[in-house]
Amino acid sequence: MARHGLVKNLVVGDLSFFDSSPFAKLLDSCVKSRSAGDVRRIHGRIIKTQFSSESFIQNRLIDSYGKCGCLEDARNLFDRMLNKNTFSWNSIINALTRSGYLDEASEVFWSMPDPDQCSWNSMVSGFAQHDRFTEALEYFVMTHRENFVLSGYSFGSALSACSGVTDLKMGIQIHALVSKSPYSSNVYVGSALIDMYSKCGSMACAHRVFDGMGQRNIVSWNSLITCYEQNGPASEALEVFARMMTCGFEPDEVTLASVVSACASLLAIREGLQIHARVVKCFGDDLILGNALVDMYAKCSKINDARGVFDRMPIRSVVSETSMVSGYARVSSVKVARLMFAKMMERNIVSWNSLIAGYTQSGENEEALRLFLLLKRESIWPTHYTFGNLLNACANLAELQLGRQAHCHVLKHGFLFRSEEESDIFVGNSLIDMYMKCGSIEDASRLFKNMVERDYVSWNAMIVGYAQNGYGAEALQFFQEMLASGEKPDHVTMIGVLCACSHAGLVEEGRHYFHSMTTDHGLTPLKDHYTCMVDILGRAGCLNEAKGLIDTMPMQPDGVVWGSLLAACKVHKNIMLGKFVADKLLEIEPWNSGPYVLLSNMYAELGKWRDVRKVRKLMRREGVIKQPGCSWIKLKSDLHVFMAKDKKHPQRKEIYSLLKMLTGQMKRAGYVPNAGDHDAYDGHSESESILGYETDMPADAAVG
Repeated sequence: MARHGLVKNLVVGDLSFFDSSPFAKLLDSCVKSRSAGDVRRIHGRIIKTQFSSESFIQNRLIDSYGKCGCLEDARNLFDRMLNKNTFSWNSIINALTRSGYLDEASEVFWSMPDPDQCSWNSMVSGFAQHDRFTEALEYFVMTHRENFVLSGYSFGSALSACSGVTDLKMGIQIHALVSKSPYSSNVYVGSALIDMYSKCGSMACAHRVFDGMGQRNIVSWNSLITCYEQNGPASEALEVFARMMTCGFEPDEVTLASVVSACASLLAIREGLQIHARVVKCFGDDLILGNALVDMYAKCSKINDARGVFDRMPIRSVVSETSMVSGYARVSSVKVARLMFAKMMERNIVSWNSLIAGYTQSGENEEALRLFLLLKRESIWPTHYTFGNLLNACANLAELQLGRQAHCHVLKHGFLFRSEEESDIFVGNSLIDMYMKCGSIEDASRLFKNMVERDYVSWNAMIVGYAQNGYGAEALQFFQEMLASGEKPDHVTMIGVLCACSHAGLVEEGRHYFHSMTTDHGLTPLKDHYTCMVDILGRAGCLNEAKGLIDTMPMQPDGVVWGSLLAACKVHKNIMLGKFVADKLLEIEPWNSGPYVLLSNMYAELGKWRDVRKVRKLMRREGVIKQPGCSWIKLKSDLHVFMAKDKKHPQRKEIYSLLKMLTGQMKRAGYVPNAGDHDAYDGHSESESILGYETDMPADAAVG
């Protein structure tokens, strides 16, 4: 109130000052309150005084107009000035850069008769603040080349520009300049160095800078915590946070947001709850913290807790709502996720991606495809994550035609499969995976060869794809090429290699590659690798060796491992071992009909009908039901599903008529079913009766 009164008195009164310093103080007060109107009133009073053409007060007016957002007033005053000095030029440059008129600022800068240190520093910081990082670095280099003294603000701005373009090499060079300057121990510059190394992915250097700082502030701690939260390991972020608390620093909103995000990455719900308690005590309704908490609970599958935080938020953003959509999709509540998505007033591509991913993960691949088409109709620009999920849906459906259409969309959006800042190599990898799962080996191979860059996942997709499609030799050849390229294999690679050996019947090679995991590649075999090795040995009839391998497993064997050995026992008619393995399986999975059926079939093949009846009786007593076999085929966009003993297919009469004809031909060719036991062949008898029943059955009776 006092300030406004003074300005009013100044305007209406006839005050006379010996110099212009009172006007300068009033302008400072106007800048603090961002009052453009008061600046204009003071300017009007100055015009009526002897100071109207004084450079000092005119420079202060330009600066005040610029800081209050009145760029046009600042520019008009500057253009009318008769006696411009360096401060005049710097004031208008600052006003232009602050308002984002960087090209105009650059034009004024190069028109300046004698730029000084402040002029150069203003250009560096102005371009950096408006994300024109390359030009900011160019001005920084020119400043250094012209032998001007670089300020701490210039160093901070240049390091921020290095972070923006992830130019580690330039960042290291600036770090070398800092170490020779008076700012080597400046806390602001030190924090900027930590941030630069963090954004460039050099966590060790960031930590080294932090440890070397003689003085730290909350920004320094936040920079290091954020470094580990964004680059990993996230557990280190929690350790730095604990160290910060021990040193007596109180966390702010930025600290807690980063720590909550680290808890989300680690699924560390216990630590997350503790941080939540601190948030409630200190920061209440902060939007960013609320979003971080919703995301943390959602990622930890605590969807009710996430919903509780969400419902209590007084203000929500698209980030809050997207986190909830993602959370519901993650816990397979896709219907709730879709309902929330439909109610969103604003959606971004992350919202769409979350829902598409939810449908894909829940096995609702057709709905994921429909949602992608809706996204395209609403003119939303898809990202590489969108296409990753879309191609995953096509792969799950084994829909080659849809996959090729998706590939066309990928090409239209200009993906080059490169490891840049927003790496899209995984889109190429998803395409390879899709083509392999659809059985199109040629398309997958062509895509792999044409990729600009590849990573270990690209090689894995090819090796596993070849193995799954029965091309064992080609898979092993690709593995050798992978090693020759310098790419190191991981656990997935070795699963593909062992599967290839299994399909190709390469027992000795399988043993070699299994042992080479530890000796050559430093990989400890996991349960899946043991399962592959048991399959290799089982197919080759090395049943005792397979059983011995299971006995030496460092982890508890599961049903998949024992199931693989049981299937081998059936093939090689080893009833004694088969009975032992089946018992093991039934201990693990008493509800699974597979072991019962395999054991029953093994007894039947050996004519042990009494044992067959025992197995069947045990199944009935335990309430185990054999799921009917199912197959399907797609003809002209229509999906035809067939179940064993199916009576509901619309073309059942034609199907069973053809089946009866084929059975007759088999009998005439010499096929005689073993009718030694009715129980053992009740499946066959039922098929015979169904054939007879279906042939004479009216169409409308079958439907009922």
